[in-house]
Amino acid sequence: MADAVFFDLDGTLVDTAPDFHTVLNAMLAQAGKPALAYEKVRAQVSNGARAVVQAGFGGAPGEEYFDAVLAEFLDRYVGHLTVASQLFAGMDEVLDKLDARRIPWGIVTNKPARFTTPLLAGLKLADRVGPVICPDHVAARKPHPEGLLKAAAMVGADPARCVYVGDHDRDIAAGRNAGMKTIGVLFGYLDEGEDPKDWQADMYAEDAAELIQLLNL
Repeated sequence: MADAVFFDLDGTLVDTAPDFHTVLNAMLAQAGKPALAYEKVRAQVSNGARAVVQAGFGGAPGEEYFDAVLAEFLDRYVGHLTVASQLFAGMDEVLDKLDARRIPWGIVTNKPARFTTPLLAGLKLADRVGPVICPDHVAARKPHPEGLLKAAAMVGADPARCVYVGDHDRDIAAGRNAGMKTIGVLFGYLDEGEDPKDWQADMYAEDAAELIQLLNL
C-alpha cells in the first residue's frame, strides 16, 4: 500500500472532455465553421486547451488570430467547467477507500489553477483533496518531476513510497522522474494511434476497479 497517491486531473480523475467539446463547438458554430466530433476533441484534452482549439480552428500559438481565439475559448471555458464534467466511473470509490485508510491523495496537473480550483470546488473535492499542484505553483511542468516532488514533500512522504496515476506519457515520465511508482489508466484521453504500453508505466488499469486492486485498497 502506498504512503500517498497523486493523480493527474483531466483524463485520469475527472472526465472534462464534454465541457471542452461544448465550448469549442459553440465557438465553431459562431464562426461558421463545422462542428468537431466528440472523439476528436476528447483525444486532445490531455494535451491542453491549445491543442483543443488547434483541432477546431487550426493555427498555432503565437499567431494573432490563434491567440485571440484561445483567449476567448478560455474565458468561455472558465464559466462552463462543471456543467457536464464529472469523476470517471468508479473514481469516487477509489477516493473513498483512500480517505477511509487515511492515505493522503492529491493532484498534480498541467491545468492552470484558474480552472483547477473552481473545477474541484464544483465537484465537491476541494475539502477532501490534499496537495493540488498546478503550473502556477512550479517552475517546470510535467514531465519535470518538480510538481510531484513538491506534493510528496507537502504530505511528508518519501517519493519512492508514492504512486502517480496518469493517462499520458508525460504523466508516467513525470512519475518516473520523481522516483514514484506509476500507473497508467487506459480509460483516459488517448491520442489516435497511441499505444499506452509505450509509456512504460509500472502498471496499467483498465478501470477504477482494477486501479483499486493495483493500489491494494
